[in-house]
Amino acid sequence: MQVRRVRIRNFRGIQSADIRLDGHALLVGGNSVGKSTICDALDLALGPERMYRRPVVDEYDFYLATYLPSEEGARPEINIEVVLVDLSETATLRFGAHLRKWDVESDDFADVEADAIDEADNHPWCLPVLFVGRFNPAEDDFEGGTFFAHPEPVPDDLTGESSDLGGGRRSFTREDKRHCGYLYLRPNRTGSRALSLQRGSLLDTIIRLESDTEITLWEKLRTDLAGVALVGKDSKLETILGQVKSRVSQFVSLGGASDDVQLHASELTRENIRDVLRVFIANKPGAFAVPFGRLSTGSLNLLVFALLTYIAELRGDTSVIFAMEEPEIAIPPHAQRRLVDFVTTHMGQAIVTSHSPYVIERFEPENIVVLRRDDDGALGSGPITLPADFKLKRYRENRRQFAEAVLARAVLVVEGATEASLIPVAADVMEADPAVKYTHIDLAGVSVFDAQNDVSVPLYAPLFKSMGKPVYGMHDTPNQPLKPDIAAKALDFTEYNVIPYSGVEDLLITEMPVSTKRRFLEKAARRSDYPVECGVLGPSASDPDVDALLREVLLHRKGAYYGYAAALVGEAQDTTELPASMVSLLSLIHQHLSTQQSSPAADRAPDAAEGS
Repeated sequence: MQVRRVRIRNFRGIQSADIRLDGHALLVGGNSVGKSTICDALDLALGPERMYRRPVVDEYDFYLATYLPSEEGARPEINIEVVLVDLSETATLRFGAHLRKWDVESDDFADVEADAIDEADNHPWCLPVLFVGRFNPAEDDFEGGTFFAHPEPVPDDLTGESSDLGGGRRSFTREDKRHCGYLYLRPNRTGSRALSLQRGSLLDTIIRLESDTEITLWEKLRTDLAGVALVGKDSKLETILGQVKSRVSQFVSLGGASDDVQLHASELTRENIRDVLRVFIANKPGAFAVPFGRLSTGSLNLLVFALLTYIAELRGDTSVIFAMEEPEIAIPPHAQRRLVDFVTTHMGQAIVTSHSPYVIERFEPENIVVLRRDDDGALGSGPITLPADFKLKRYRENRRQFAEAVLARAVLVVEGATEASLIPVAADVMEADPAVKYTHIDLAGVSVFDAQNDVSVPLYAPLFKSMGKPVYGMHDTPNQPLKPDIAAKALDFTEYNVIPYSGVEDLLITEMPVSTKRRFLEKAARRSDYPVECGVLGPSASDPDVDALLREVLLHRKGAYYGYAAALVGEAQDTTELPASMVSLLSLIHQHLSTQQSSPAADRAPDAAEGS
C-alpha cells in the first residue's frame, strides 16, 4: 500500500495543497515550506494512535488560526484527503465497498463506472480517506476523525450540510488504519515515541504485532508488579509505613489487615504501567545499563532504526508506509546512507524529509519531490525532471553537488573547481566591507555548482530552472564558439556572465591591484607547498614581473586542492581590490535575490512559513 495523492485544506501554514507521490519520496524545500506539515497531515489521516492525543487538533492547526464559526455560521474545517494505491488483496477485500478506480494516465479518479473498467487497462483500485477537524462551539472543544471518502454521503437536510463530523461518511477506524501500516518518526526524537511502552510507540507496535495475547501480557504484568515487595522486612521504610497506618487508622476505618498501607512501583493500571516502565540499555564503552533517555541522540536514532527493521519483518516489509523526518540528526554520513538504503529497500513506501546531501543523493531524481508555496498558502509540488537531452550519467556523476543544489534557494554554475573555491572567498570580502551592502551567498542560499568545464556550464541552466530556482552562470571565453544548441540553453540563466578572458588566472591577474598581488606572493613563498622552481618575488620587482611570477605560480598550483587562487582573492582588503567581473556578478545575484525577498510570493519558491 502506498500514498499516491495528498490534498490538504486549511491545515497550519497550508491553505491548499495537492501533493503527488510516486513510490518512495524525498520531500525537499526551504525551511518552513511545509514538509513537516505533510507528514503530520498523513499522521492525522492514517496514524492508528494519533487520535489518542487530546485535543486531536488545536487553534494553531488551522490556517491563520481561523477556527471559530463565521457570522453566517460556517465552521472552518481542516480537510486532509489521502488516496492509497497498490492495495494488497487483503485490503481490497476489507475495504471493497469504499474503493474507487484510479486512472493512471490522468493521475486522478476514473470518471467511468468501476464495473466498466478493466483493472489491467491502467485502472487499479484505490482507497480514498478523509480526515476532518473542526471546533465544536457547543462543547467548547476541538474534534477530528478520519472517514472513508467514498461513496459520497447523502446530505441529511435541505441545506446540503450535515451536523455530523464526517458528513454521514463511515468512520475509518483505528483497526482500519493499522492495515495501512503508517509509521511516523518526528525530528525531535527523544526516544519516548520509540522505546517507551506508550500507545503508538515502536515497542507498543511490536508487542501488538508479535502477540495475539496482549490482554494476557498486560494482566500478567499487573499481577507481577503487585507482588513485588518494595519494602523489606525490618527496614526503616517498613517502620514508617507502620506509623502512617497507625495514625491514619485514628481517622479512617482501614481494612484490618497487616498490609492496609502498601507501596507499589506504579498505580497498577495499564496506562500508568505504560508510562512508568523504562527500557534500560548498555552500550559501549562500558556495560552498565542506563534508561534509554540517557543515551546519546545518535544512539537513540540508531536504536529507532533497529526497531524499524523488526517492525518491517513482522509486517512483511511491503505493507509499511514509513515517514521519517531528518534521518541525518546526530548520525554520521555512512549511517545516514545505511538507514535510507534500508527503508527504501524494505518498506513499502518511504516518505523522507532531509537537509543532508548524503540522504538526498540516495534518491533518484523522479523520487525527489520539490515543494513550493506561494504567498496565499497554496502548496505545490513536482519531481525533478531531467531535460530530455540531459544524460542521467551526468546527474549520477555529480550526485553530491546536485544534492546540495536541490536544497539551495538559487544556483551559481561555474566552470571549474578553482572558480568554485574562490567565489565564496570573494563573498567573504564583500560581506566584511562596511562600504558595501551585500548578503553573503551562503546566507542568501546560493549553491556554487562546478560544471567541470566551460562548455558544460549552459547545460545545467534548463535543469535548475525547471526546479523553480534562479540559476546563474559564469565561465571564461571558450576557445571555440559554443554550439547553437548549447548556446540556446544559456537563455535559461537568470544571469549569464562570460568573462572576457581565456582563464581565471587572466581574470585575477588583470583585475586585481598589484599591491594585493605582491602581498599574496610574499606570503605564498613561505608556504610549504610553494613551487620553488618558479622563484620568489624580489624587493625591486616591477609590476610586469609581479604578473609574470603570479601567472607561473597559479598555473603550477592550479585547482581547489592547493587553494592558491582562493588565497589570492582572500588577500583583498575590501571590495575595491576584488576582480570587478566577479564583484559585478555577485552584486547582480544579491540584487536579484533581495528583490525576490521583498516579494514574498516570489521568495516562497521554495521558502515559506510552515507552522509545524
